[in-house]
Amino acid sequence: MARIALFPGSFDPFTNGHLDVVRRGTQLFDEVIIAVGNNSSKTRYLPVEQMLDLIAEVFRDEPRVRVQAYKGLTADFAREVGARYLLRGLRNTTDFEYENTIAQANRHVNPELETVFLITSPALAAISSTIIREIHRFGGNVDDFVPFALPKVN
Repeated sequence: MARIALFPGSFDPFTNGHLDVVRRGTQLFDEVIIAVGNNSSKTRYLPVEQMLDLIAEVFRDEPRVRVQAYKGLTADFAREVGARYLLRGLRNTTDFEYENTIAQANRHVNPELETVFLITSPALAAISSTIIREIHRFGGNVDDFVPFALPKVN
């Protein structure tokens, strides 16, 4: 049975930290599905479709990485695509507290789903999508933080 991991998030935008987690995840799993979802408590900066295209281009030569949009519960989507693992990156203890709560809820919804945490590489630990959005929104250069050129946003 293939070891399929789901790497879910809003990825608004997808950062070099996310890229690092996916690349390291491909060393652990047969397939990693980057699942781009909408966080109901956030307004998106970049449209899901645009982010899907940008991420897919980054992994165009990596056959074990797939990019998909999803709606609804992550645990249900994992079941739909045959993923038995959730892949998550942790930058700090605050991330752990948040991710641990989500992991427990996902396990309640889908008891066969195991969450695997990877500690963010130290050089990338300060990167967050929120900070990148703010820098980009006000015309700053974010090239060191993302694996593609971010489009202009009005």
